[in-house]
Amino acid sequence: MALIFDAGALIACERGNSSAIGLLNRAERTSLPIRTSAAVVAQVWRGGPRQALLARALSAAVEEPLDAERARSIGALLGRAGRSDVVDAAVVDVAENGDVIVTADPYDIAALVAASGRRVFVLPI
Repeated sequence: MALIFDAGALIACERGNSSAIGLLNRAERTSLPIRTSAAVVAQVWRGGPRQALLARALSAAVEEPLDAERARSIGALLGRAGRSDVVDAAVVDVAENGDVIVTADPYDIAALVAASGRRVFVLPI
């Protein structure tokens, strides 16, 4: 099992949201893996000292690359789900059975999870 952070979850960390920071701290204490997509990082990262909390969250996460194979997988998932948000689909594509996607967008993520056929829990933040 791993935590998969979407853009909203990482923004919540950046803003010091107690639930998001609590999940991050718990994952670090228990060595629970955290993953995200490079597409998510591109959506949230602007750099600079104002993103210190975000930088901390990213340092604890494995950033999965958006390569040609994954891009095709994401496109196919979007087609099955009838959706168009590449970043949301990238989050779901990173998830494996048993993972927990931490998200500020549970409805869109849940629709993509359903289309993926994976057994993934969606945790609203």
